[in-house]
Amino acid sequence: MGELFRETEIPNQKRSPNSPPFPSVLSPNPALFPPSLTTFTSAIESQKPYLESLLHKTGAILFRGFPLDNASHFNSVVESFGFADQPYNGGAAPRTHVVGHVYTANESLPHENISFHHELAYSPEFPTKLFFFCEVEPVSGGETPIVLSHVVYDRMKEKHPEFVERLEEEGLVYNRVMGEEDDPSSAIGRGWKSTFGTVDKMVAGQRAAKLGMKLEWIKDGSSAKIIMGPIPAIKYDKPRDRKVWFNGMVAAYTISRDDNGQSDELTKAVAFGNGDPLPSDIVYDCLQIMEEESVAIPWQKGDVLLIDNCVVLHARKIFTPPRRVLAALCK
Repeated sequence: MGELFRETEIPNQKRSPNSPPFPSVLSPNPALFPPSLTTFTSAIESQKPYLESLLHKTGAILFRGFPLDNASHFNSVVESFGFADQPYNGGAAPRTHVVGHVYTANESLPHENISFHHELAYSPEFPTKLFFFCEVEPVSGGETPIVLSHVVYDRMKEKHPEFVERLEEEGLVYNRVMGEEDDPSSAIGRGWKSTFGTVDKMVAGQRAAKLGMKLEWIKDGSSAKIIMGPIPAIKYDKPRDRKVWFNGMVAAYTISRDDNGQSDELTKAVAFGNGDPLPSDIVYDCLQIMEEESVAIPWQKGDVLLIDNCVVLHARKIFTPPRRVLAALCK
């Protein structure tokens, strides 16, 4: 396991008889405390097989108690893992580049919940690893709840077998309307210019097509509707031999209904693969299952949370600012 790391327990972990604690929590070995940033990153590099094995086993690792103060420190940690960058192409969340691999997490308003989703689940180019870092602790709230996707699948399959069967057959279609510029007041407020990294509508359409997305320009000429799908909502996790609930259905559905606009486009934000509307009661039942099975660990300054995006969904709770959580997306 390495000299620096020791597996620890905290009250908020999820525990079950036949599974390891979720998430895993690693803290510094007291014999070497306080370690330096260099010691931490060197240990990551030398112990990467152990860390990847632990991530495979549990789906998420919280690093707590290490000497990280700012975005540059966080970037050094991300780089020490050696994962390739995953561009945020086609993503809906308003984000700002900070340094190196590091971006702000979703910049939407503190009173807005962001429900459970896999990052870029609607895109063929999704990250396999997510890093989050707490630079500034929230006054209250602001946790990043996480939940194991296969647990959600198993419970939904048991409770709503016909709905899950239809999802497996048809997948989901996502629809989103984008303005020219980012709207940080919305969790899905990223404008088409930053989404596709261009001010040229033709180039935006070409880049959308490369991601399997269709772009339609709205009458006013400045806004666009993006259509994604049908996209599989359930995936097979071959390394662990199980199915996972790999989609952003609940997040897209609930965010659209929390929006003040309540337009027809918003109420069609996510639908069955053939365009039929989703049954509201089942979507909210899925949300309830996710909340029951999730873990929400209060952030502490310096925390780093590494998530396997293929098998773990994440969310964000409302909070009292200030709060600054940064993110990095990797392949």
